[in-house]
Amino acid sequence: MGELETEEQKSRAEIATYLRDLADQLDGGGDLTLDLGGTGVQMSPTEPVTFKLEGESDWSQGDTEAKQSIEFELVWWREAATAEEGTLDVQE
Repeated sequence: MGELETEEQKSRAEIATYLRDLADQLDGGGDLTLDLGGTGVQMSPTEPVTFKLEGESDWSQGDTEAKQSIEFELVWWREAATAEEGTLDVQE
């Protein structure tokens, strides 16, 4: 299966730069290289790509802050006859 999930605090400007680079890669039609915090993976999106967007706010009685988040997800299918062909090659 393979999975890449990383977390790193960055400034809004740094995140915007990262997303612009990712958008340019996606628009270019080739492979995407994801790298965050020294962990990375290369992926090859196929058409069509499903784009999921989620905005969320979480606050409970007594809290002094509300956690808010935005999640972006791109989903596509690629051919894989074996588990190995369907696995991500995560580089650490």
